Amino acid sequence: MTRLSAIHEAATVDVLCADKTETLTRNELLVTAVKPMRDDLREDDVLAWAALASSDTGQDPVDSAIRAASLAKGFPILQRKVLRFTPFDPATKSSEVLIADESGNEQRIVKGASGAIAAIAPFGPGVTAELDTLTGKGYRVLAVAGGPPRQLALMGLVALSDPPRPDSKALLAELRSMGVHSVMVTGDTALTAATVAAAIGLKGQICPPGAIPDRVKPEDFSVYADVFPEDKFRLVKALQRNGHTVGMCGDGANDAAALRQAQMGIAVSTATDVAKSAASMVLTEPGLEGIVTAIKEGRSAFQRILSYTLNALVKKFELVLFLAAALVMTGHAILTPMLMALLLITGDFLTMSLTTDRATPSTAPDSWRIRPITAAAAILGLFGLMFAVGVVAAGRYVLGFDIAELRTLAFITLVFTGQATVYVIRERRQMWRSRPGTWLVLSSSLDLGIAAAFAITGTLMAPLSALTVAAVLAGAMGFSVLLDAVKQMAFKSLKIV
Repeated sequence: MTRLSAIHEAATVDVLCADKTETLTRNELLVTAVKPMRDDLREDDVLAWAALASSDTGQDPVDSAIRAASLAKGFPILQRKVLRFTPFDPATKSSEVLIADESGNEQRIVKGASGAIAAIAPFGPGVTAELDTLTGKGYRVLAVAGGPPRQLALMGLVALSDPPRPDSKALLAELRSMGVHSVMVTGDTALTAATVAAAIGLKGQICPPGAIPDRVKPEDFSVYADVFPEDKFRLVKALQRNGHTVGMCGDGANDAAALRQAQMGIAVSTATDVAKSAASMVLTEPGLEGIVTAIKEGRSAFQRILSYTLNALVKKFELVLFLAAALVMTGHAILTPMLMALLLITGDFLTMSLTTDRATPSTAPDSWRIRPITAAAAILGLFGLMFAVGVVAAGRYVLGFDIAELRTLAFITLVFTGQATVYVIRERRQMWRSRPGTWLVLSSSLDLGIAAAFAITGTLMAPLSALTVAAVLAGAMGFSVLLDAVKQMAFKSLKIV
């Protein structure tokens, strides 16, 4: 993560725009087929010309695969005087080289996407059929054109295979189960993208070529092919206009705008420094696993913050109303400043330990829905109020406690119900569905021990019998079961997950 807010953004993502290469596929490109489109050329010739128009820096996997395949054929890459080399440009989807032949004449070689090459060296009917056959097999097909700078002709086609990652299908299914809709975004042709999508279980329509619509729903299209870097930015904006929280994968400098615009910009492991600086998350390993882990961790962190928030709201509703009700009931302030300080100290230990508690990631993207959260806290706080008032009323009217003993009774009741509240709200399902964290249990035990010991020994308060303290603790435990049932009904009604 490149910024602190990224963990929260990961929890809220509901649409993932996944790059095909490296994220969904292995990014282990191999030259699978070479098809000469001129009678005077062999496969090795086409591959050699393509290698000349490829960078030798090793940073572009496509160029590296082509150069490696040319050398593996048993003859070196053609030795020609390079006059000018232009590396791959995502805007033109091509790279090119200007060389001098044996006679000193300039020869221009251009390698790139079939659509880009067709614009400068028109394809014949046979080329189109061969192109469809190769792309139908899921290959990434590049065209190579060459000749005098102003008289380029098609030389041939180079097909590269990039098989899907074995874990992509399972991880995409896991994302679906988490409420995250995934779409593929790639610069490859629609037919190639569709073949890969079918292999990894990504079902749905392919976005027609052309500009991205101003508003797009995730379910409209599952594949966006022939995409330029600026189209990624438009796609993010279009999804955000429909109220979605978007995660976008990217690797190039031209992807920086889309990565910055997305709530969760994801730079793949081989991304440029510009892309990494624009992203909120940088993957160290290829594939979707890092993204899935980040979303789970983000949701776990969100649930801890939600537990902290609910705990604070519930206790505020309960404590303020309890102080007022006890004043009416007894005619005295039910808590002295010393008892209030002790209550805050014991509560703070437990509250701080919530940050280390085990948290179950939610089954859907998270969001701060303040009104339902406040309503749920009010409901739970009112039930806590009824229990605390009932205990104090029993002490006054049944057991005949004086005001000093009532204050001690009120103190231990608030401490014990506070403990019950924490164990209830830390889990969105039944409170026993997950084991609390070690620090939470230790803090809880310490708080209970301090409160019980002070109440029984009469330290800083009037003493109560051990039996009375044990009865209040048992009552709080029983109350937690009732409160848990109320919580489940309230959360289900208010759609808090």
